[in-house]
Amino acid sequence: MLTWDGPSLYASERYRVIRSEPLTDPSRWTDVAEFRPRLSRRLASSNRFTARLLRSGFHVLRVLESRRLVGVVDGAVVVADPADTEFRATFTIPRGTRPLTLAVGRNDHLYWGEYFANTDRDAVHIYGSRDQGDTWDIVHTFPKDHVKHIHSVTWDPFAECYWVLTGDYEQECRILRTDQDWSVVETVMSGDQQTRAATCLPSPDGLYFATDTPLAQNHIYLLDRSGRLKKGRWLAGSSLQSCRVDDGLFFSTAVEPSTLNRSGRCTLVGSADGGEWADLVEWRKDRLPAGLFQFGNIFLATGNNETGLLAATGMAVRREDFVTHIWRVRS
Repeated sequence: MLTWDGPSLYASERYRVIRSEPLTDPSRWTDVAEFRPRLSRRLASSNRFTARLLRSGFHVLRVLESRRLVGVVDGAVVVADPADTEFRATFTIPRGTRPLTLAVGRNDHLYWGEYFANTDRDAVHIYGSRDQGDTWDIVHTFPKDHVKHIHSVTWDPFAECYWVLTGDYEQECRILRTDQDWSVVETVMSGDQQTRAATCLPSPDGLYFATDTPLAQNHIYLLDRSGRLKKGRWLAGSSLQSCRVDDGLFFSTAVEPSTLNRSGRCTLVGSADGGEWADLVEWRKDRLPAGLFQFGNIFLATGNNETGLLAATGMAVRREDFVTHIWRVRS
């Protein structure tokens, strides 16, 4: 399960993208296009455990105004036009298996940041495309020893800017804001584990973000439009996923090794207005080691959702691994 586009929900089976219209017929899925990786990757994706081990398949998908699909698979950025039945790779990812997000801004401009181990703290790049994913260039570089890697790049349509979240320790943990042409990239917050975040939700009243740390208690925060930071509810673990459904805000938590956040369950929390938060779902991590077979997590479909439905998929959790649920959100 990947993204919404109006009434349509896009998901993937291995390297094949499929589409459904849940309000019309939630049981009917149609083929859209597929990517053809090398044979070893295709074989690995045929088993859910080796797929988890090798991070196979689609990780991100975006639907552009032109109706082109731009996706991220392990090792490459791929595109497919409306009439295409196959994705083609336009960029080979040089470091790490894949970026964690792909931001779409005005005029279908696309941006993503490098996510890799970076033990030597080398310079880290953000890549951009202004031709709908056909070509990619470096638009910003964090110098050596500034950040470990990029957790996310997010377009904010309310403030007409991009937000960049980086990690992982001390001054590497940053929340940055940049203008549309990346000429000014400013650090808004930095310095500790409460500015270590991987996912955020721009809203009219500000930027909601949830922390992503195994070293401290995690929380949801609101950075309002005047620059004030408001701490919201605590979370049982690191948050890597979030989405909006109408005015509703949703964050999920992962199960990762931590001496402080010791819950063995992934959780999904939601709020109608960013004030009161409710626990909605709780799924227990499976018994496979997280470092190899991924953290327990709840993946949330993002994108332009016009259905009032919330779509979530379990990863590395008991009885819900690779299972997608769709719920109607009450107003």
